[in-house]
Amino acid sequence: MVHDSRSEAYAAAGVDVTAGYESVRLIRDHVESTRTPGVIGGLGGFGGLFRPDLGGMESPVFVSGTDGVGTKLKIAFELDRHDTVGIDCVAMCVNDIICAGAKPLFFLDYIAQGKLFPDRVERIVAGIAEGCRQSGCALVGGETAEMPGFYPIEEYDLAGFAVGVVDEKKMLDPANVKPGDAVIALRSAGVHSNGFSLVRKIFDGRLREYSAELGGTIGETLLTPTKIYVPVLSVPEVAAHVKSICHITGGGWYENMPRMLPEGVGLVLDPKKIEHPAIFDLIEREGKVSRRDMYNTFNMGVGLAMTVSPEHADEVKRALEPWGAEVIGECAANGGSVDIAL
Repeated sequence: MVHDSRSEAYAAAGVDVTAGYESVRLIRDHVESTRTPGVIGGLGGFGGLFRPDLGGMESPVFVSGTDGVGTKLKIAFELDRHDTVGIDCVAMCVNDIICAGAKPLFFLDYIAQGKLFPDRVERIVAGIAEGCRQSGCALVGGETAEMPGFYPIEEYDLAGFAVGVVDEKKMLDPANVKPGDAVIALRSAGVHSNGFSLVRKIFDGRLREYSAELGGTIGETLLTPTKIYVPVLSVPEVAAHVKSICHITGGGWYENMPRMLPEGVGLVLDPKKIEHPAIFDLIEREGKVSRRDMYNTFNMGVGLAMTVSPEHADEVKRALEPWGAEVIGECAANGGSVDIAL
């Protein structure tokens, strides 16, 4: 499709519609790389079309999730590095969806910016497409908004929306968790995408500083994208034995871990059972952050946690060794409290 429309008045107000057309041209191949059998049509429609294959499901349940990247974007702005935050955006949505046992089907993004730079949009969408490929879902559409006077010219916001599906009889239900069940944790890749208001306060002006402890600059380490855990649902031992799953995001262990438990059941956890990335030691030390606040703000090396019956814990842990799985504690009849051996 050839676009020849142009509004001189709109351009004078700071919106260049031709930059939007160029952005679509640049991202087309990235979007196409995520195409799955359910996708109908392509870019250019008013809505993304997807025909799900529900064969073999007795009672399909659609599960949706939406999220953004938050103030981690400020790190990307300062370093002019925009190829990883798209992965974060996808990860924050699809990792939530899998907590119900659902596999993602498709994803849509929303990019709002003070000025539309087509090459920057391409880098952002390249990351989104990579996240979709890792998740096995299709990027079926999105919105790129140019909003001068609302966002600074060099800044943007990024959010996304994902939909997945699961057969109702296979949904993960925290009600099935019992005291004595084991808690298995999967390692994170770093800070992921939460706690960055605190992180930026601690490392203000130091993003380009090299750290031997980190093996790189502080900024590049902080931009390490959120790990996508969707493939663990395809591990047979997970499908057979996992009772509930928790995505560790804002609020850390204390706020998120209880979300995979029924009322009255709590946790007894030993964080020393799993290694955490060095960036957390640096944050704690440089920011003089208390240990409890660290576990109440960050993932502290655990991106995903799950519960299994104790007799299946070793089997599931072995199957998830490539994900850095460790048994870090157990569920307890302690009124729902989260006891962490800090």
